This record gives sequence, structure tokens and C-alpha cells, in this order.
Amino acid sequence: MRKILCLSTSNYDPIPTRKQNVMNRMTDARVLYVDPPVTFLAPLKDPDAKERLRAYRLGGSQKREHLAVHASPPVLPFYNRMRALNRRNQKKLAAYLKDILAENDFGDDFYLWCYSPSSADLIDPLAGLLGVDPQTLWQRTVYDCVDKHSAYPGLIDPKVVDEMEKDLARRAGTVFTTAQGLYDRLSTMNPNTHLIPNGVDYDLFSSVADGIPDPQRPLTFGFVGMLQECIDYDCLRAVSRAFPEGRVVLVGKPLPGVDLSWIRDHPNVEHRGLVPQEQLPRIMTDFHVCLNVFAHNDLSMDVSPLKFYEYLATGKPVVSTPVPHQVREYGDCIYLAEASEEFVTQCRNAAAEGPEDPRKKERMRRAKNCSWEERLRGIRNVLGWNEE
Repeated sequence: MRKILCLSTSNYDPIPTRKQNVMNRMTDARVLYVDPPVTFLAPLKDPDAKERLRAYRLGGSQKREHLAVHASPPVLPFYNRMRALNRRNQKKLAAYLKDILAENDFGDDFYLWCYSPSSADLIDPLAGLLGVDPQTLWQRTVYDCVDKHSAYPGLIDPKVVDEMEKDLARRAGTVFTTAQGLYDRLSTMNPNTHLIPNGVDYDLFSSVADGIPDPQRPLTFGFVGMLQECIDYDCLRAVSRAFPEGRVVLVGKPLPGVDLSWIRDHPNVEHRGLVPQEQLPRIMTDFHVCLNVFAHNDLSMDVSPLKFYEYLATGKPVVSTPVPHQVREYGDCIYLAEASEEFVTQCRNAAAEGPEDPRKKERMRRAKNCSWEERLRGIRNVLGWNEE
């Protein structure tokens, strides 16, 4: 049976991202899913980090059918600024991985599935501890690039992050990217680079399509997703002001450093916080219009937002900024707007769309083609796993 060691950049719980959706569907493999580490300083600014440190100290793992989840050991901070610190952290992680590989009887013939450029400094030490040829492990390494990592804010040096990513991409056996900009950059480093955007749990979100918003509720504009710095909050505020009798519903958790205090001045904006995915269809049934709002910056240009595909699957009208670039190919069935004033105009147009508008069926058709099952088919084709 195939074996996959997945070094994720997202905790398995509670928010399903690309990592969980891909690994959950690798049902013909045994998967060790390793949550990302936290630094010793992280609990000072992120309360959730305390729980992650506690999970590691408690040891053990969560078992989910073909998949087991392990917490990572804590690491030294500033590793995205000083490569020497990253090398030290990765040696520590390699020793930990050696133990859980042995504990799970994985041997040395597994695929290493990476999401972070920092893994560039892990493969050689891990190969050494396992007593295998480093080149063999590199050939079995998959780098699944979902973001432009050097564009993230925080305690990083973009040059250091880019250099680590270059080393990882060049030597990995296979590279996947989720956006055209990521593909254009990494394909120059590795000819075995492939564009596989994010996908959608089509069956879950298409269940909203036949639902009718509660007639007692006001016109509702909904946003679902992480509230991070690359979101265009000016557009959200503009919609709130333009539709004072309506509602703007934000479903998602703000990342550390994101200021939502402006909501106090907008009484028709409702922040629902983090909601389990299985509850989203019920909430989204009452959306009249779905909002995809990204600001123009280096990070947002190359994201592949899961929310966008989820919106399409509901069949509901979608108003979007032209960022990220990949949404533009859906311009025939969504409403695109460059700036706040135009965004408001398109929200009016979207809200007036009738239930029999042919764009609804087209949105759902396109979403079905972007299902996670279709995405996995593409990934497995590249790896030659569909031929077995």
C-alpha cells in the first residue's frame, strides 16, 4: 500500500484546506498528516498556539481511517529570516519524523508531501537518519505550492524564503502549483511542474442551490473564508454603506494582526466567526449574493481561494474583485468589479439576478469541473497513480 508523509502548513482541524481535502481523498494510501510546528514565541500573540504546543506535549496522534494526525515539536522563531535557524529546526523535525515513521511502520519507501519552503532543509537530514540515498527521497518528494510564501507579512526575509523555495522546487521530484503566477515562476526551476488549482466539495455546497433565502431576512451579502490582510475591507465597508437596510455577513476567523474594529461603525455587518464546514450550507442558503474580495498585493495575486469555488457550487450570484487573476476566466458567469464604487454597482446587478438566469447553471457546471475529485484525478495522473 502506498504511504504518504504530509508536512502540512495547516492544522488538520478545524478548517479544511487543500491539504486536508487532498489527503482525505488518498484513500488507497496510508497517510501521516503532520500539523505545522509553532515557535516558542507564538503563544505570546496567538492563543491557539498554546493548544498546539499542548497537543505535542501530550504526544500520540489522532486516527482517521487511512490517516493519522501528529503534532509537530515546537521550533525556534525567526527561521524564515535566518537559514541557519531553519536548518537547526529541520534537523530536530527530522529526528521526530524518524520516530513516528518507525512507530507507524512506514519504512523508507514513502512519498514526502511538502507545503512549506522550509522543508528544503529537511530532506537530507531525514534521509541520513533513515539510512537512504538522499536523491531517492528527493525524487519521492512532492512540493505542493499553494501561495507565494515570501509575500506573507511578519517576521520573514523574502530573500531567505525565496531561496529555500528555489532549493526545494529544483530538487523535488514533482511540483504542483495552485495559480498561474506560481506555475510561471516554479516551472523555470523544475520542468516537472504542474498547475492544479484548488477545488470544492461539490456535493456539499451544491446542496444550497435549491434553497431559498428566508423572506423575513434582509438582502444579504455573504463572505466566507479567513479574514486576512489580503482581503479588500474597503469593498466590504462600501457594500455595508450602500445597502443600509441589508446585511453583510462575514463567516470566518480573523488572523492575528487583522483589525475588525471597524465593524462597530457598521451595524449591518455581522461577524459570525469560525463555523464548521458542514454548517456552511445552512448559513449560505440565506445569502443573496456571495462576495469574493481580495486587495491588489503580491500575496493575493497568486492565491487560489477555496471560497470562490464553493460560491460557484451554490449557484448563487458572485461579485468578485479581479484578484486573484484566475477568477477572470469566470467573467462570463460572475460579476467582476475593480474598485469599491463599481463593486457596489455589481452587487446591485447580482442581487437583481433572477432564479432562472442561465448563469446559475453555468456557475454550477464550472464548479463541478473543479470538484476535489477532478483535482485529485489530475494530481494522480501526473504521478502515474491512476495507471495502477
